[in-house]
Amino acid sequence: MNSRYVFASLTRISDLEGRGFEVEAVARDRWSNGDYVVAEVTKHSTVPVELTNGRMAEVYRGDLVVGALGRRCATLEAVGSWEDVGEDGIMHALTGAGLFGRLTSASVLLPRLVELGYRGHVHLDQVRVGMGDYARSGSASLEAPVVLIAGTSMSAGKTTTARALIRQMRARGLRTVGAKLTGAGRYRDILTMRDAGADRIFDFVDSGLPSSICPEDEYRIALRGLLGLIGEADPQAVIAEAGASPLEPYNGGTAIDELGDRVACLVLAAADPYSVVGIERAFGMRADAVTGLATTTAAACRLAERLSGVPAVNVLDREARPRLEQIVASKLGLSHN
Repeated sequence: MNSRYVFASLTRISDLEGRGFEVEAVARDRWSNGDYVVAEVTKHSTVPVELTNGRMAEVYRGDLVVGALGRRCATLEAVGSWEDVGEDGIMHALTGAGLFGRLTSASVLLPRLVELGYRGHVHLDQVRVGMGDYARSGSASLEAPVVLIAGTSMSAGKTTTARALIRQMRARGLRTVGAKLTGAGRYRDILTMRDAGADRIFDFVDSGLPSSICPEDEYRIALRGLLGLIGEADPQAVIAEAGASPLEPYNGGTAIDELGDRVACLVLAAADPYSVVGIERAFGMRADAVTGLATTTAAACRLAERLSGVPAVNVLDREARPRLEQIVASKLGLSHN
């Protein structure tokens, strides 16, 4: 059986696709977060792999997937890490983007993940390479106002909110950057921001991280470089998403702290009305608006507003969107259309 290489989207910052490289096994105690590795599909799964262009491809037993060692701690899907991989080399694609680690916990609703067998680390001229070797870092100061979208959990509606806000900024003729500052690497989210009209898109993968689960000081350095890249794009507005919630181990709180007074407007995408109050009390956050699953119906909006005292807007309702636009415009000092 002829094996084929499949380059997962975490390799999109590299030049590995289309060039020659060596695959050499590395002793387990020398592995590091973000290392590029090659793993063989050992069991077929219906879960596809996200390619470097953002498209999804089904993989089959015997395929060789190029991805990166990383960590994931999803409340609704999968938990695992490269640190949990044993000497047997068995691992899983913890995200479709090619974040590799040993699965330790999964939702019963999650399809069986792609199971992999470690084949070796990617080497160029006998030197192993990882995401950090391709990390980008900018030095420009970010002067544009940031609309930060935080969440009460994963899949709460953050990216949907980001797309709606990007469309609003573009309708005003503003140069807009869409960014994802924390989470587990997946190209799809920021690609949909570009589809919504963002002039440029960025995420923590550009800074060499497979996910933002890493030591705080390491994340701060990566984030500062990422904000420098955004600053070099010279935006007039930045719509930034902090993946998961600030109470999860993705450094969401660190991102909020690092942004500081650059945040002109804070939008909280909530999973339910009660979680709005929970985040406010646990993290001391007071949002300017609430969106997400907590605003699915008029009843949900009323409850969220009564519990939190914050305007709640269902961005899936086109007639309700102008209310969110007015809130954001006011915070950014823009005239009302």
